Amino acid sequence: MTEDALMHFNDSLERCRDNPGFVEHFYDLLMASSEEVASKFSATDFRRQKRVLMASLYCLMLATEGHPEGEAHLRRIAEVHDRHHRDIRPGLYDRWLECLVQAVRDCDSRVTPEVEQAWRSVLLPGIEVMKAAY
Repeated sequence: MTEDALMHFNDSLERCRDNPGFVEHFYDLLMASSEEVASKFSATDFRRQKRVLMASLYCLMLATEGHPEGEAHLRRIAEVHDRHHRDIRPGLYDRWLECLVQAVRDCDSRVTPEVEQAWRSVLLPGIEVMKAAY
């Protein structure tokens, strides 16, 4: 992971965080992506879920950098999402990432191909952990 990718990701995440519609737009895209995904969120408290998502994005960045706090968070969320708990099958993470990157495209006024690639580079290692834990 390059320092530039981490910087692009962090700066874009800050811009998205400051956009009040970012998280809601992401979840709108994600829910519309499939009935299976929508059903997984049928009993979700979205006020809480929005906070959890933003915290998890920062933790995934920390995990990518090798910080113990980020890695511990990643292990916890991987277990919560495994087949024995929330049963989020591996293929859904690719959909999640594509919807997230689309939300970044739509909500970050300074998005570039480098910024999009930074999101992918930072999040893919965590997604691989989630898939492997399934």
